[in-house]
Amino acid sequence: MKVYVLYENEAWLPPLRRALEREGLPFQEVFVDGGAIDLAEPPPEGVFINRMSPSAHTRDHGDGVHYLREYLYHLEAHGRRVINGSKAFQLEVSKVYQDAALRAAGIGTPHTMAVAGRKALHAAARKVQPPFITKHNMGGKGLGVRLFRNYEEFDAYVDGAEFEAPFDGITLVQQYVEPAGGFITRVEIVGDQLQYAIRSSTAGGFELCPADSCNVATIGDAFCPVGESGSGKFGWRDDIRADDPLVQQYVALMKRYQIDVAGIEFLEDSEGRRYTYDINANTNYNGDVEAQHGFDGMGSIAKLVARELARLSS
Repeated sequence: MKVYVLYENEAWLPPLRRALEREGLPFQEVFVDGGAIDLAEPPPEGVFINRMSPSAHTRDHGDGVHYLREYLYHLEAHGRRVINGSKAFQLEVSKVYQDAALRAAGIGTPHTMAVAGRKALHAAARKVQPPFITKHNMGGKGLGVRLFRNYEEFDAYVDGAEFEAPFDGITLVQQYVEPAGGFITRVEIVGDQLQYAIRSSTAGGFELCPADSCNVATIGDAFCPVGESGSGKFGWRDDIRADDPLVQQYVALMKRYQIDVAGIEFLEDSEGRRYTYDINANTNYNGDVEAQHGFDGMGSIAKLVARELARLSS
């Protein structure tokens, strides 16, 4: 019996690989990019780690998302333990589902319209007060995230050649909340335990993307700590602790939707109101920031996997 790591992005593997090796766990890395599932064949015994990203299609691995969604059902039907299984993955690939789950849990979110297709966008946007942003329902890396100050700018974008069609056909039009202090916060949770919270500066990248001359806000999934070491972009938030009411709501939500690992993002406005806008089940960590404060997110994931593997083996 061993651990199976289901992944599509090799660049994100090394930290998890090292953590599993430190725990002395037998594991196999399984690249997922589509393929066939023999539904008459039981899957192997062991613990499976879901590391599929909703932005996989940007690396030409979009079929992997469709494949894994069905494969997770196959695994769970045979009683296999999956870290971030099918319920977690449903949330991971749908910001509409995330918003619904957050609202049902009483957690504040920005006003959002979910729009299928391009034609309905003009009318839907009129129900959200400018400024507002667009983002893709399924994505990552800030896909489709743009900031609009008025409806005229938005109409020109929707009707123009620069319109970015979402992978699943659903665009979100979302209230833009100005973050107080110029930063957003990401809360990292493994199992039901808060690991830590870090802040990400929005200066020089949050408001406008330097690669585009129009108003492109890198909000949403653009918060990715990998590769940002030494930039000063990330900092510690020691005021966010396990007894924080919002953290407790996050833990309860994760239990309800069977999410084992998550990085959940929120921002605070000038009046102190908190808005949660993204749940990242396929979370990554910044090694430099962790080293400065003595934490190891991937190590916590590996320890969780070790406990599950030991439970199954016994």
